[in-house]
Amino acid sequence: MSLIRTASPADVPAILGMIHDLAVYEKEPHAVVNTGEMLHARLFGDNPQVYAHVVDSPVAGGPIVGFALWFLNYSTWEGTHGIHLEDLYVRPEARGGGHGKALLRTLARIAVERGYARVEWSVLDWNEPSINFYKSIGAEPMDGWHVYRLDGGALGTLGARAANTAEAASTAGAGA
Repeated sequence: MSLIRTASPADVPAILGMIHDLAVYEKEPHAVVNTGEMLHARLFGDNPQVYAHVVDSPVAGGPIVGFALWFLNYSTWEGTHGIHLEDLYVRPEARGGGHGKALLRTLARIAVERGYARVEWSVLDWNEPSINFYKSIGAEPMDGWHVYRLDGGALGTLGARAANTAEAASTAGAGA
């Protein structure tokens, strides 16, 4: 049986280590720029907007064996929040023990208790073990939808254009 609990500040190094392990699994080992300080600030700072639950080791005093990191989203159609699961990871040696299902069950319980409309996440199209697991719990793919991302140079360019447009509008209004 999995012991799921809300992450504590002491869990940050283990969570960050598993984020790195997940990046290796997803064939992006150099993509993680997150640090322990950054993760701590997002989870436990003055205004946390990101949340995590962990799976304690079945061995007393052992390292945590999995985590779910999530944040709230909002459905304009439903008029309520949902949970976006950013990462779900269980260490390879602990897989098959029901830990992933227990983490998802915890998020589903939170969603139901708070009146949220959904729990959703993305999965790489080649990740058949995870896809099969998600389908086994009743999750369905969102056919017809594609995930888009704006980052790096494109994000900076578009953001600079918005800043220049806002500055121009502010300057134009100042002379009126």
